[in-house]
Amino acid sequence: MGFSIALIVFSLLLMLLVLMHKGKGGGLSDMFGGGMQSSVGGSSVAERNLDRITIVVAVIWFACIVVLALLMKLNG
Repeated sequence: MGFSIALIVFSLLLMLLVLMHKGKGGGLSDMFGGGMQSSVGGSSVAERNLDRITIVVAVIWFACIVVLALLMKLNG
């Protein structure tokens, strides 16, 4: 039960983080100062931190799926 709730929470968090990324027309990360610095050169600190957080959440999300699959296999 706990892993199901964690999967829902991490799914919603992952969707939010992906939507915050900068695309062709900019993203929500521009609200946090990413837009002004990224136009000067390279990616900003905010974009790099957003990338790192997204990767960590994606790994945790994947781990929840694997654990849930193993639990379903053992119980069923």
